[in-house]
Amino acid sequence: MNNSNALSNKHSQRRSSFARSLVISAAVALCGAAGSLAVHAQSTAGTVFGVAPAGDSIVVHSDANGLQRRVHADSKGRYKVKMVPTGVYVVTLEENGQAVVKHTNVTVRAGGGIKVDFDCAKGECGKPADKS
Repeated sequence: MNNSNALSNKHSQRRSSFARSLVISAAVALCGAAGSLAVHAQSTAGTVFGVAPAGDSIVVHSDANGLQRRVHADSKGRYKVKMVPTGVYVVTLEENGQAVVKHTNVTVRAGGGIKVDFDCAKGECGKPADKS
């Protein structure tokens, strides 16, 4: 009878070891899949950021993919538009709902950021420069 108990214990240990290995393999596979999805998501989008008059709207738009995102410059005049798909965009500054300055052919690259500044004071962006 001792032999049969020893064989039964060995079989039980093997089955337990196999189950443990299977669980560990599944966990590793899930972590690997999640990691590759995160890398893939980052590799297809970028960021548009810069400065503009505080409170003004910045619109990022593409006719090619139809994306349009609107953000407002914070109290320090900073703005950031995250997760913008790669492509070419028009970045527009709006004051009181009116487009006053446009930057065209702004290229967003995967995993990177592109700085687009609107260097003007609030209310002065749409006015022609003084040439005196």
